[in-house]
Amino acid sequence: MQETVNQNIIAALEDLDFNGWTPIQEKVIPVLLRKSTDLIALAQTGTGKTAAYGVPLINDIADSRYALTPAVVLSPTRELCIQIAETLNSFAYYL
Repeated sequence: MQETVNQNIIAALEDLDFNGWTPIQEKVIPVLLRKSTDLIALAQTGTGKTAAYGVPLINDIADSRYALTPAVVLSPTRELCIQIAETLNSFAYYL
């Protein structure tokens, strides 16, 4: 999977001590890297859903030039929104 993810994102993930993909990430990331599509994946808290959706999202943004807002991420709480934003920013650290 690393061949299709921007190397700057891979470097950021390595800095964050990612030790391989979780099952949800192994299932979701390849689908979202292949094509832009709606996708719903269910997994328990702490299984890596933010990375499963966030890595392809940041990868897509990194490989494109957007004139407008490139993505909107919805969150049920302010606290989770902040957590997701900080995580996505960490994935994009070298971009």
